[in-house]
Amino acid sequence: MAEQIGRMKELVELLNRAGRAYYQEDREIMSNFEYDKLYDELVQMEKDAGVVLASSPTVHVGYEAVNELPKEQHESPMLSLDKTKSVDELQEWLKDQQAVLSWKLDGLTIVLTYREGTLLKAVTRGNGEVGEVITNNARVFKNVPLNISYKGELVLRGEAVITYSDFNRINDEIEDVDAKYKNPRNLCSGSVRQLNNEITAKRNVHFMAFALVKADGVDFENSRMKQFDWLTEQGFDVVEHVMVDGENLKEVVASFAERISDNDFPSDGLVLLLDDIEYGLSLGNTSKFPRSAMAFKWADEIRETRLTQIEWSPSRTGLINPVAIFEPVELEGTSVSRASVHNISIMKALQLGVGDTIEVYKANMIIPQIAENLTRSGVNDIPEVCPVCGGPTQIRQMNDVESLYCVNPKCEAKRLKAFTLFVSRDALNIDGLSEMTLEKMIGRGYIHEFADLFHLSDYRDEIVEMEGFGEKSYENLMMSIENARNTTLPRVIYSLGISNIGLANAKMICREYQYNVEKMRQATVEELSGINGIGPVIAQSFVDYFADEENSRRFDHLLKELRIEKEAAENEEQVLEGQVFVITGSVEHFANRAELKELIEAKGGKVTGTVTSKTSYLINNDTTSGSSKNKKARELNVPVISEEEFLALIQ
Repeated sequence: MAEQIGRMKELVELLNRAGRAYYQEDREIMSNFEYDKLYDELVQMEKDAGVVLASSPTVHVGYEAVNELPKEQHESPMLSLDKTKSVDELQEWLKDQQAVLSWKLDGLTIVLTYREGTLLKAVTRGNGEVGEVITNNARVFKNVPLNISYKGELVLRGEAVITYSDFNRINDEIEDVDAKYKNPRNLCSGSVRQLNNEITAKRNVHFMAFALVKADGVDFENSRMKQFDWLTEQGFDVVEHVMVDGENLKEVVASFAERISDNDFPSDGLVLLLDDIEYGLSLGNTSKFPRSAMAFKWADEIRETRLTQIEWSPSRTGLINPVAIFEPVELEGTSVSRASVHNISIMKALQLGVGDTIEVYKANMIIPQIAENLTRSGVNDIPEVCPVCGGPTQIRQMNDVESLYCVNPKCEAKRLKAFTLFVSRDALNIDGLSEMTLEKMIGRGYIHEFADLFHLSDYRDEIVEMEGFGEKSYENLMMSIENARNTTLPRVIYSLGISNIGLANAKMICREYQYNVEKMRQATVEELSGINGIGPVIAQSFVDYFADEENSRRFDHLLKELRIEKEAAENEEQVLEGQVFVITGSVEHFANRAELKELIEAKGGKVTGTVTSKTSYLINNDTTSGSSKNKKARELNVPVISEEEFLALIQ
């Protein structure tokens, strides 16, 4: 018994640590598969021993809310759901009842309260008893009604989620690989709990209702389905749901399973909720779960295969991530041959070595993961040199996690940020090359300098087989690269990533030297400093760049790949010369803010991102708003003007 209790204590500590990391710190120290496996082991041990420790995650729901936001106690506790991975068990639980089957969304649970038809407050789930008040943030969710027709007190629960599309868009805008968000749930959790709801608004958080707690005076005919229909009538987006019974349950579960890989929102299973409200309530609750609902988690399809290689993938920061390459297996309808191992600590925990027999699965039916290593030969192939530059590597330990780094400051992989800028919209504008894709191509040695991007066709077969690619994606990329050959000199200069040289400065320099490349390359600091808007710091950066023999050589290689549009000296009247603008908010007379920025620069002005004492005007169509930029402008006596006023200004 002592040995059992010791193992239970070990499991409780480990699971609680994983829970704190996941719920409070928005990071993961183990996979969902591993967590569920350990949790099930603890449950079985508690049953066998007849002992449940006070701190066991099987009797405590969630974790304490963090302190950044006010706390509030929920009127009724928010329990977790009991779960199964067996459709047969789900059918046995349902018996002869009818129930509502819906997606189990993977975001952050929120409780909304309305009074007199107006949103009164929004509170996160927190630890199930006490949550965080995030009312101001909920007001800027993408789809939360601020007013509804029902005038009584309404309390409902739902999930705040961020779609995969928005998740990818936001991550693509983050240049630092290590700063990217790991998954939509982490991004959503941070977005919902922001102190500044302006940040929340930019993240496109959606609210999907999944339970009605209170709505006095409304007759729902004792039906959860009727509640869902009523919430839809009030203007809420309700999680997709279907009425099921014992006869069609398996068929409907299968139809949900077929669509999960196509969903734009994260889901980790299904929820089955008894339709009969009174009957469900009469069943009561356990100490942890309500008896009126059951969660269904996808039974992981596990395949056995052989590990053939550990591929080491370097990033811009020098971090080198291990990727397991294995003999292809069919998982959830697709062929899978690789899975990220994340770091050396996980490799050591799995005792992972080439030739081992491993079990693999798809987390939430999407992300390939290693479930278990059956032969455990041990870690014996950590590279001593970087696979990209050949420089020395070093194992570093941070927060109990060991990771491999390249310590060569000139490693090509560290140039990821430069390549990301090079393909961006204001530079060469090459679609289809996200930072993640660029990182893979750098890691595989396809690109070493900018000119190499125009020879990716040399690696056609390899690129077509890359994850996320195919024939169509490859053809689209080749077309985008070919289109990028036709460009302007200012875009090329900006794309080089010269320190302090933005597109506006690049245009000024090109105009000064009448678009003559050789004259620009021979420019002195004194000459450049004489250009209006180009100070000595910018001038020195420009001169230093072309003084570097390697930079100059690679620039020549790049020019051979491009067709620079001939540009005569611009006739555009420089009515905004010497003036500095900041643009915020949405625009009405332009396709986007970039188009407005281009017009300002064409007329001699400069656009920056921050309001300072040097700002001439802040352009914001909502001139009276209380945004942070408007407030800063007022403090500095910077005029806040609308688009209409700006257009009048340039005329």
